Order: sequence, then structure tokens, then C-alpha cells
Amino acid sequence: MSRWIPVNERLPDDGQRCLCHLPGNQVYLPGKTGATEVRQVVILRFLKDHFLKNPSRTGYNGEPHFWQGEGSSNKFFAEVSHWMPLPEAP
Repeated sequence: MSRWIPVNERLPDDGQRCLCHLPGNQVYLPGKTGATEVRQVVILRFLKDHFLKNPSRTGYNGEPHFWQGEGSSNKFFAEVSHWMPLPEAP
């Protein structure tokens, strides 16, 4: 099994889907109740230099990299502390 890799140690390949650790990541649950839960491990796709290739229309000028989620779970680079490659399918 792979070990968690700190983002300040090494980054995934551009476009690679990974398991990502987001400390304290709170998500809204389905429905309109406003209920939330903490999900600290999610699958995201790493986009190297995303904001250099696609300048933000909102004026964002932080890290150039981005983590693309599935659905509405996109994350800014600074939110992810560690990542690991997805395991092989059985």
C-alpha cells in the first residue's frame, strides 16, 4: 500500500486522480437541511499550473495549481495537505 505523500514533498502528475487528505474538510449532505459532515479523504484530480493556463476571473492569485473534484468538490491547492495514488482495482 502506498503511503501518504505531503504536497510540499512531491506532487502528482498533471491530470492524475488521487486520494487527497483535506484536514477538517466539511461538506454539505444531500437535501436542504443544511446538515454537514467532515470528509477528510476525497478523490481529486491534480491540475498542474491550472491558474497559469486559465487565469481566474475572480482575481484569485494564489498557488498556480488546483485540485478538481467530482461534482462540486473542487479545492484550492492549499487545502490539500497529503495525497496518494489510487489503489489498483481488484
